[in-house]
Amino acid sequence: MSNILIIEDEAAIRRVLSKIIGEESESYLIDEAEDGLIGLEMLSKKEYDLVLCDIKMPKMDGEEVLGKIKKILPELPVIMISGHGDLETAVNTMRLGAFDYISKPPDLNRLLNTVRNALVRKDLLVENTRLKKKVSKRYEMIGESASILHIKDMIEKVAPTDARVLITGPNGTGKELVAHWLHEKSDRNKAPMIEVNCAAIPSELIESELFGHVKGSFTGANKDRAGKFEAANNGTIFLDEIGDMSLSAQAKVLRALQENRISRVGSDKDIKVNVRVVAATNKDLKKEISEGRFREDLYHRLAVILIAVPALNDRREDIPLLVNYFSEIISKEQGIAPKKFTEAAIELLKSYDWTGNIRELRNVIERLLILGMQEISEDDVKMFASK
Repeated sequence: MSNILIIEDEAAIRRVLSKIIGEESESYLIDEAEDGLIGLEMLSKKEYDLVLCDIKMPKMDGEEVLGKIKKILPELPVIMISGHGDLETAVNTMRLGAFDYISKPPDLNRLLNTVRNALVRKDLLVENTRLKKKVSKRYEMIGESASILHIKDMIEKVAPTDARVLITGPNGTGKELVAHWLHEKSDRNKAPMIEVNCAAIPSELIESELFGHVKGSFTGANKDRAGKFEAANNGTIFLDEIGDMSLSAQAKVLRALQENRISRVGSDKDIKVNVRVVAATNKDLKKEISEGRFREDLYHRLAVILIAVPALNDRREDIPLLVNYFSEIISKEQGIAPKKFTEAAIELLKSYDWTGNIRELRNVIERLLILGMQEISEDDVKMFASK
C-alpha cells in the first residue's frame, strides 16, 4: 500500500485529484489536507510515500511547505500543483527538490504517470538506503578495547575533514574497515570510494591503473581509459599496501597530491581531480625510506593523520564480541542455524596466538560453525581450530 497526501486549499481540486488517483489503483490510500500547516502536522503523525502540494495557499505557500518537508523527510517525493500563472515558481520548486509539477487543471495521463514514477523513485531510494546500511554492517568495527575505542574516536574527529590518513598495522587487522568508515562518515560519502591494492597490480601497470592511459601509449592500450583517481573524483581513493608501490608511481601520486591534477599515461594533458586519499600499509615506511624504497616527501604528504590498527593479540578482550559478530554474519551467509559458544570455548580462543589476526579468527569461526556440534565446546575448538 502507498500512502499519498494531497495538500490543496481548494476542496474541488482535492476531490478531483483524490478521485483520479484513487481509481488508478486499490493500493493507493489517499489523505487530504486543506493547507500547509495541517499537511505538515499529518506528515509528523503518519508515514507517507508521496505528497502532492499546491503552490498558492493561504497561511503557508507551497514553496515553504516543500522546504520544510525536504528538511525533515529528504527522500519523500513531492509533486507540486501549479496554476497557469505559477509555472515560473513551479520550475523553481524543482530546484528546491520537488520531484515534478502538475498544471491545473490536471491532465489525467500526465498526473498518473508522474504519481507512478514518483512512487517508483521512492522505492528505489528506500532500497538504496537499505543496501547502504547492509554495506555499513559489512564494514562494522567490532570491539570495546581501549585501542579500538581510540580508533573510533579518531575516525569521528577526522572523517568530516579532508585530511589525508595513513593507516598502519599487520595484515588481517582490518585496516580497510577504518578506511571505509572514514569515507562513510565524511561529506564525500555520496561519491564513490575506489579501492586500489597496490601489491596486487604489476609495477608496470600501476601507473595506468591509477591515472589511466591514452590509446597507443603502450602495447595493449587499444583505447583511452580513465584511471582510479578519475573514478574517485569528489570521493575517496583508498591506496592499500602503498608500501609496495613503485618509485615512479609514487612520484606521480605525489604530484597528484600537491597539485590536485593527474595526467594519463601517454598524455601531456592535465586532468583536475578532487580526491581524498586514504592509504594503508603493513610495512614500516620509515625503514622503507631509509633503504630507498619509499619517498620521504610522499610519506609526509600521506601521513597527516596516522591511525595504527592493533594486532588481535593486543586486544584479546574483543574476541568474545568478535566471535558473536562473526557467528551471526556467517550463519546468515551459509544458511545454517546459529550456534552458541561455551565460555570454555571462548576462553580457549582467547588464549591462541592469532598471527593472522581478525581474518584468521573469522576463518576459524566459519570452520567451527560448519563442523562443530550444535553448541561449540572447548573440544570442538581443540579439534577444528587447533593451532
